[in-house]
Amino acid sequence: MRIVELNDKTKNNLLENLLKRSPGSYGQYEQTVNEIISEVREKKDEALFAYTLKFDRCAITPDTVKVTEEEIKEAYETTDPEFVAVMKKAAANITKFHEKQRHNSWFAPEDDGTILGQKITPIERSGVYVPGGKAAYPSSVLMNVLPAKVAGVSRIIMTTPPGAEGKVNPGTLVAAHIAGVDEIYKAGGAQAIAAMAFGTESIPRVDKITGPGNIFVALAKKACFGYVSVDSIAGPSEILILADESANPKFIAADLLSQAEHDEMASAILITTSRPLAEQVSREAGAFAEKLSRKDIIKASLDNYGYILIAENMDQAIEAANEIASEHLEILTVNPFETMTKIKNAGAVFLGEYSSEPLGDYFAGPNHILPTNGTARFFSPLNVDDFLKKTSIISYSRDALFNVHKEIELFAQKEGLTAHANSVKVRFE
Repeated sequence: MRIVELNDKTKNNLLENLLKRSPGSYGQYEQTVNEIISEVREKKDEALFAYTLKFDRCAITPDTVKVTEEEIKEAYETTDPEFVAVMKKAAANITKFHEKQRHNSWFAPEDDGTILGQKITPIERSGVYVPGGKAAYPSSVLMNVLPAKVAGVSRIIMTTPPGAEGKVNPGTLVAAHIAGVDEIYKAGGAQAIAAMAFGTESIPRVDKITGPGNIFVALAKKACFGYVSVDSIAGPSEILILADESANPKFIAADLLSQAEHDEMASAILITTSRPLAEQVSREAGAFAEKLSRKDIIKASLDNYGYILIAENMDQAIEAANEIASEHLEILTVNPFETMTKIKNAGAVFLGEYSSEPLGDYFAGPNHILPTNGTARFFSPLNVDDFLKKTSIISYSRDALFNVHKEIELFAQKEGLTAHANSVKVRFE
């Protein structure tokens, strides 16, 4: 891995390089995505099935597009029982964590007859996209579905691309069943996003779409936003590790590669105050990469977006970490909890050498659908609030309105909205 001194120039170059990974930087694909969306919006199932045949080489019909109970039963039969048990434990942890995020409606009555409040209502239909292709991610099923279930969403739809033989990854189906998905459809790519956003004869329209995907899925979510809510326009995976001389270089190298293996555009960065540690981590990363199954992807990722930055002190390192605003942030310092108090921007923070990033990916409970590409500066992980609507409640008695009607009328008049003013005034004529 490349080792460079951390200064304003190297930091700015790094930030500029990372931004190239944003889905907003792939305008050349937008026309293709927009054409797919328009076709599905206009021709519905006809277009959806045509694109499934084109991209997934699978002939789907109205009779086969929906996953059946028999297919789910078959998925259980072909999935390792030990893995099923692990998924159930993970689901329990994820549910327990997200239950702490619940909110209740509230009302605040005053003696003058004023009642203000907030009514909290779950969205009715949530749509989850689950990638297929080279790798299946049952963990993403659990992370997307369970917060919606905790929020009280009444109908959860899932789409995932089928294989050429018309089958869906069994682990994905088992995870969906464990999480409580109501309906599963065999559809992938931008066409699946369009189907959930606008509805087809087979797939119902939803209120919100969540879930990761390739650049075409990300751009489709971006294009459909406004017609439907989306979680985020996610970019490639990323990890940032803050470490001092006390950290274990082997652990750091292993954790950096855990994200580098996702794809060639994944980002793995170490910021440390110790040059000897930096050099050890670089050697360990190279040794690990040679032994791992996805070594070609790892090497490409590290060549493109892998960095080891040497900071003058921890304050400089923390400042850079806050500007990078990484999806995953590991803190491996003498006192990680103290360091954590100075972190303002990160999707998820992992403290100490036994809080490796995959713990959050699979099992601990906090959501692994996290802001990427620096958006942790203003976005949060997927959570229960993402599936709730907040409605303001206002009730004034005659006396309460009388006490403030002059102020309201003045405000309206100053904005030139005389009908607004009159709406209040007529009640006291």
